[in-house]
Amino acid sequence: MSAGITVAVVAKECLPGKVKTRLTPALTPEGAARVAAASLADTLATVRALPAARRLLFFDGAVLPDGSEGFDVLHQPGGGLDERLGFLFDTVEGPTLLVGMDTPQVTVADLAPVFDEPGRDAWFGPAEDGGFWSLYLRDPSGDLLRGVPMSQDDTGAVQRARLVEAGLDTGDLGELLDVDTIPDAERVAALVPDSGFAEALRAETVGSSR
Repeated sequence: MSAGITVAVVAKECLPGKVKTRLTPALTPEGAARVAAASLADTLATVRALPAARRLLFFDGAVLPDGSEGFDVLHQPGGGLDERLGFLFDTVEGPTLLVGMDTPQVTVADLAPVFDEPGRDAWFGPAEDGGFWSLYLRDPSGDLLRGVPMSQDDTGAVQRARLVEAGLDTGDLGELLDVDTIPDAERVAALVPDSGFAEALRAETVGSSR
């Protein structure tokens, strides 16, 4: 059974100069924000299709994104990313699946193992850059994330080791590529050419080449 799982999408408001800054100067700050918004919208659409008991937007910002209708909203506190994720896993009750906003290529099939085996203690989704794009905890505890160095090439390894050291039966989801740079964006868009993300990237790339 998959009943009882909360799926939380970690996201920030897609404001020019505040999101996907590494897509500039190839894209304008406004263009990068539009591409980020498309990435988030595609992610929310996938989460909406999951058999979740509850959908949550763990949000940093003021104006909620398109596609978040029907999601509960939990605003991010201050502090480092490890502290904010720790807050999330301390606040949400019951089995919780975390998904980032930088993998618009994620599919229902990518996350299916969590719902097929919700009784497993943890699921870990490694990112190609050494981080992680998803994390599931059957019994959430923020202490499993606090103190993990974020945005480093060993972040994922450290986080997964935390789970194992805590004695958790941990399964692995497939590795996905986070969109950080233009080459990343182009690779991901090629994987999902009919997505809103790919369409937005094409529009901005054409516009920036004029």
